[in-house]
Order: sequence, then structure tokens, then C-alpha cells
Amino acid sequence: MTVGRRLKSERERLGMTQTAFAGKAGITKNTQLLYETDQRHPKADYLVALDKIGVDVLYTLTGKHAVSSENSSEAQAGIFADSSGDLGGCCVPLYDVEGAAGAGRSLENESIVGTFTIDSETLTQLGLVGARLAGIRVRGDSMEPTLFDGDWTFVNLDDTNFAQAGVFLVWVSGELRIKRVQRLAGGAMYLISDNTHYEKEMIRRGQMQEVAILGRVRTRLGEIS
Repeated sequence: MTVGRRLKSERERLGMTQTAFAGKAGITKNTQLLYETDQRHPKADYLVALDKIGVDVLYTLTGKHAVSSENSSEAQAGIFADSSGDLGGCCVPLYDVEGAAGAGRSLENESIVGTFTIDSETLTQLGLVGARLAGIRVRGDSMEPTLFDGDWTFVNLDDTNFAQAGVFLVWVSGELRIKRVQRLAGGAMYLISDNTHYEKEMIRRGQMQEVAILGRVRTRLGEIS
């Protein structure tokens, strides 16, 4: 069963018409129809609204029912995965974000295209127990050979401190990018592509209002060539 069909079944379980359901969720009836027919992926703010009206969002996204009403929260619903619960791991929301798709300094308005379950043992080995995680698909070749086009990266949204250099999900003037970030003296930073064909980009101190660090990239999934 698809996400759209499960969404429809949840609406029918609550005994609501598409019009009434859409109104409670803050969208139009037409958008609700697109969600239920899998022509559009539900966005995070919509899923948060559904959680508040009693929809089992975890089931809608994954086909697995929440363990209890206490676990039917934003975190367990998969808006942002919270692995602190004793549920054998966490369900990470996946965002297929093009470079120019980021309309804001967060992922709340981006479409969730799926989920990925990480078991508790792996979370422990990675030091990510209790972290808010998001999966982001890599686009382009700017981070090769570290990351390749089509790879999935897992981002720790709780780690935005770039004083320790690393690879981060960065919002830059309306775009979401994955770049290596290096802090510079005087409050500036470099955005660095691992592909040597791309030049470093300096963000000067006076430009820092145009940049937001959303999280540190911790690991990846991708093909072995």
C-alpha cells in the first residue's frame, strides 16, 4: 500500500471528508487529493498538522503503527527522527532536495519522499542515539570523491557547530547545499567542494546572515563503483 492510500485510510478512519480533512490540515481539497493519489509527496508542516488531529503519521509514512499514543508525536511520526526511545532504532525522513529547492532555513517545508530505518546498534556505533536525523540526497558532482550524485547522506540536525571542520548541510541564499565548511579568522567561512574542479567559496563576515548551518553530514549510502 502506498503513502497516499494509507493517508486516505487514515482520513476515512477518522470519518472525515477530503474537504474537512484538508481544512484541519491547512491545505486545499485539491492538494489533499494529490497527496492521496501519490501525485505529490506530503510536506513536513502538513504531517505535523495531521499528528495533532489524531492521524497515525508513522503508519502513513511507513506502514507501521505507532507503539502507543505517547509515541504518536512529531519525533516518532518521522518529521524529524528521534532515536531516544526504546523502539529498536529510528525512522529517518528522506528529502530529495534539489540545489535550489530550499525555500527556508529548515527542512520543515520540504517534501518527505520516504523513510529509512536505522537500528539501535548502528545508532550507538555512530554516536547518534537521541539525535534528530534527516536523509538528504546528493545532487551533482561537487563533493566527489567523498559523495556522489544520487548518494543518500544522513545529517545530524543537532550538530551545527562548524568550529570543528566537516561536511554540513548548508542553507545559502535560498539554496540547500552539502559542502565542507571551514571556519576562518574574523567570523568568515569557506564552503569547499571536495571535487578540485570547483573553487572554494568564501562567505565573509558581512554575508553570514545569508548562511545557516542545518546539520553535520555523518554517513552516507551509495553504490560502490
